[in-house]
Amino acid sequence: MRLPRRQFLHLAAGAAAIPAVSRFAWAQTYPIRPVRLVVGYAAGGGTDIAARLIGQSLSERLGQQFVIENRPGAATNIATEAVVRAPPDGYTLLLSTTANAINSTLYEKLNFNFAADIAPVAGIMRVPNVMVVNLSFPAKTVSEFIAYAKGNPGRINMASAGAGGGDHMCGELFKMMTGVNMTHVPYRGLSPALTDLLGGQVEVIFSSFPAAIEYIKAGKLRALAVTTATRFEGSPDIPTIGDVVPGYDASQWYGIGIPKNAPAEIVGRLSKEINATLNDPKIQARIADLGGTALMGSPTDFGKLVAADTEKWGKVVRAANIKPE
Repeated sequence: MRLPRRQFLHLAAGAAAIPAVSRFAWAQTYPIRPVRLVVGYAAGGGTDIAARLIGQSLSERLGQQFVIENRPGAATNIATEAVVRAPPDGYTLLLSTTANAINSTLYEKLNFNFAADIAPVAGIMRVPNVMVVNLSFPAKTVSEFIAYAKGNPGRINMASAGAGGGDHMCGELFKMMTGVNMTHVPYRGLSPALTDLLGGQVEVIFSSFPAAIEYIKAGKLRALAVTTATRFEGSPDIPTIGDVVPGYDASQWYGIGIPKNAPAEIVGRLSKEINATLNDPKIQARIADLGGTALMGSPTDFGKLVAADTEKWGKVVRAANIKPE
């Protein structure tokens, strides 16, 4: 039996709409089982704390447990590859960090392409680094530091938690933009680096803010400036490097990524719930306690941040010829 053309087109349009309706309904019921949030660092650090903060809130909002899975090693590459290889069904997420943007250039051979294989969902928080020096160091401002460094090329030891880390990259960007010559001294972690800074074995660290703030408050280290373009609300008395070095802007960020080809409806739902969480004054206060600010925005906004940082840190890695440890 032949159907009239108008009836046929009506039925065809209805059939075409079924997959879209099904996807929408699927997104509305998501998640129906626990979700893994994979973190590329050990438990207890700032990244892990950020993951647990957002995971707990999502568990409460969506009615399913968001399980934090710590998979440290290879500067987050082990965790990232695990998520890249996971089914794109919304049940495996990545705690994305600045390290992912840096690693895209730092490592010449990876088994994945972060920008292509991990889709952005939402930012969580942005954390400034802070330029700190030993109390005996003669410079009390960024301008004085630059003048001293240029008068003593190569004599300033710049410590970091390891080659290619966020603190190291902040220092290399500073060197590029100011023309100063400092000797990089990598450590196996920020804690021993700060210990040697306190003891005077090294002169400066572009430390993560949470790691250094208690030493600054106790008067054991001198903060010269924060690395972000604007002053940090938690310590508004500390100036920015950009006040002296126009255009300098660097920070570490945390966000949520998902395997490529995950349903757009699920990405949208996760983004909506994460942003609602970040809009909660209690969550914002907790993020401030961690030394950061909430990083709200759409998946597109977060994707632009990742792309911009990948390009920026790629230039620094190539210019400084930085190699992974």
